[in-house]
Amino acid sequence: MPRPKSLKPSYCHDKSSRRAFVTLNGKRVYLGVHGTAASRDEYDRVIGEWIASGRNAVATPSTAPASVTVSVVVAAFWQHAQVYYRTADGTPTSEVTNLRYALRPLRTLYGPTPAAAFGPLALKALQQHMVGLGWARTYINRQTNRLRHVFKWAASNELVPGTVPHALATVSGLRAGRTEAVESAPVRPVPDGILAATLPHLSRHVRAMADLQLLTGMRPGEVCAMRTCDLTRAGKVSYTPPQHKTKHHGHTREIRIGPKAQALLAPFLKPELSAHVFSPIEAEAERLEALHAKRKTPMSCGNRPGTNRQRAPKRQPRDRYTVTTYRRAIARACQRALGMPAELREPETKEAIAADTPSATKERRRLRSEWNAANVWHPHQLRHNAATLLRRQYGIEAARLILGHRSAAVTEIYAEMDAAKAEQIMAEVG
Repeated sequence: MPRPKSLKPSYCHDKSSRRAFVTLNGKRVYLGVHGTAASRDEYDRVIGEWIASGRNAVATPSTAPASVTVSVVVAAFWQHAQVYYRTADGTPTSEVTNLRYALRPLRTLYGPTPAAAFGPLALKALQQHMVGLGWARTYINRQTNRLRHVFKWAASNELVPGTVPHALATVSGLRAGRTEAVESAPVRPVPDGILAATLPHLSRHVRAMADLQLLTGMRPGEVCAMRTCDLTRAGKVSYTPPQHKTKHHGHTREIRIGPKAQALLAPFLKPELSAHVFSPIEAEAERLEALHAKRKTPMSCGNRPGTNRQRAPKRQPRDRYTVTTYRRAIARACQRALGMPAELREPETKEAIAADTPSATKERRRLRSEWNAANVWHPHQLRHNAATLLRRQYGIEAARLILGHRSAAVTEIYAEMDAAKAEQIMAEVG
């Protein structure tokens, strides 16, 4: 049986000139020296633009770089972003990380291209490249908007003509059901059974952070950044985060701390007001003390405490949690509590690592990803748990006030509808 013809034109080799080429609509488009990474990137760019044009127009290879190329724009904007996207204490915001992932495919596929020649077809090709990377549709749309912003900034600084951002604005985002991009699952509250099974396996600090989120509905970044000096304890207790999601819009954020949350916080408050309430350094010290308390070997035998530790470990606990370290601590607790199968874990012994094959590694990681999707939850889901409870007991407006939303429409995203209440109403009405 003959092999089916590929819908994607092949990456070919012109042996006489040692160049790579691709044939589009009966015409050769040369890509550079065959076998090089640059020619492969040029192939991806040309094919992407050809597909974006409906497989009709013949894409041309990028011309010789002008004085301002896409790489120049990316470098200039990256310097601006590292200075601009910072909090009051000078730490970079999460937008810097998002921009890094958005700029990477832009520089890879279009780095030598003159920035003035970057148009809608190129942006569509980048969208298709992101689809091939396995990114979710909504994430691709957000990254596309960031790329538009990059060229808008470049136009405002006279690096590209003003027509470039206007042309890029004509490119629509990917629509649901009309693209091959995967759809991201909506964030749901943590199921009660999984939550109850996981909490006992968290450290004292991380358990308190999770409980505090359930009581107050605050964001993971807000609970990680909490310091004693950010708490107002004159009269009614409240917490004003030093940074929050909408601060750059001029909005204020005040989180009310009720009696249960106050009792939860009391053991963690520090005499040093600027110290963070929840500290990985303290959590690690408590873990080592607990291990020492379980020691059965007499102190006169075996290793003495602290003698078998690495002198310069790659990872050391810091004075505060980040959203990433907070999420990882919860993921590890879920794996312990719900019993992730041993065959899904990474091999640890030298023999197991040596016997591991690339195909086995790929399959193991795929199965582990499926297991994590069904069993592991992340701290932002606790905000959804709190919103659902507040809405069920006090209504949507109360949930909006506690969560700090400007509109009840945003709260609807967080607060799950009470299915039991709906069934009760329909039993009486319908």
